[in-house]
Formats: sequence, C-alpha cells, structure tokens
Amino acid sequence: MTDYAPPDVPLDILHEDHEILAVNKPAGLLSVPGKGPDLADCLIARLAVAYPQVLLVHRLDRDTSGVMIFALTPHAQRHLGLQFEKRQTKKTYVARVAGHLTPKTGTVDLPLIVDWPNRPLQKVDPDAGKPAVTDWRVLKATDEESKVQLFPQTGRSHQLRVHMRALGHPILGDPLYAPDTADAYPRMMLHAEELRLRHPDGGKGMKFRVKAPF
Repeated sequence: MTDYAPPDVPLDILHEDHEILAVNKPAGLLSVPGKGPDLADCLIARLAVAYPQVLLVHRLDRDTSGVMIFALTPHAQRHLGLQFEKRQTKKTYVARVAGHLTPKTGTVDLPLIVDWPNRPLQKVDPDAGKPAVTDWRVLKATDEESKVQLFPQTGRSHQLRVHMRALGHPILGDPLYAPDTADAYPRMMLHAEELRLRHPDGGKGMKFRVKAPF
C-alpha cells in the first residue's frame, strides 16, 4: 500500500436527521481507523467531532469515493445493519475499467475469499469462496476503456475490484488489482454513486446520490 495521505477536505453531508447521516466520502480517506496511529485519520473519526454519537453501518474501501450511511442511534445501526445483511439495500457504483467491456450488460458470479499470503487482497475461489455476485451495465466504451455502472448483489470485501479484474477489465487506477495503471490516474476510478434504503424510523424509502466525479 502507498503511504497514507488522506485528503484535507471539509465534510460533505448529504442528509442528516435524528437517526441517520448520509455522507459523500472522498477518495483516499479510510472509512474506519487502520492499525497504528498513522492510520487513525478516517471518515468516522472526522464525523465524531461533530456527531459524537455516530455509529458505523458499512464501509467503503479507502480509494473508493461516494455515498456512505452512518447511524446516529443504536436502533438505526441495528435496523440499517439488517438491511445490508439481508441485501435489502440497493447500491449503484460507477467505474472506469480497462478495455472495451462486452456485452453491454451482464453478471459476474464468482465466489471470493481472502488471499491469505497477500492480505488484504481477495481472490476468486470456486471451492472455498463465499458467494459474490455483481451485475454490470456499460455506459460508454472505447477500445481503451469503458465507463460502467456496477450493481453488487452481495457485499464481499473488494468485490467489484476483483470481479472486474476477473473479467479482464480491471478498474483503472486501482493500486491493488491494476497497479500498472495506478500512476496514470489521480485516484482509483470507482465511486459509490447511489444508495437506496429504508429509513429506520418508519421504513420510508430513501435515495442518496452523488454523481461520479470522473
């Protein structure tokens, strides 16, 4: 991993109420603290300054930007956690990947497991891996790269990154799974564009969206 130099940017709050907080996470910032004092700066720590009661619900990889939801009460944390666990949330990501991805829509169904000798990398393992499914839709494509929407049906670690590489179209700028492209791009080209869920107080459907910055 490269040296950790998180961006010094103000919090981008998309929504707040008595139960939940929706935030646009910048690329390059950890969701939660890593091991050691040099990895202490993270989104939840920054949020806790203004919202001491903030609670984690899910994570985004350090180099992924986009919509994250946090709970402000234990009830909201349980309620939202169950929605993620039962796959009742709907997530849409946007990515730029290497090469011309065809066909225009499709599904990757490849089980994933941690690659123990090379942690934190994950790998495809048809025998011991946990189920992992990603749908894709191509938005536009050239011979060199494709801009795609990705719809994870499961929430495995590094799922989108490993699945796209397994297709032969790794996410551009990915320091772990496409390191030969990392220097050519200012960041990893993966963004959590939209998250749909039910509000923990009353169950109303909610949608949070931040357009991809690339």
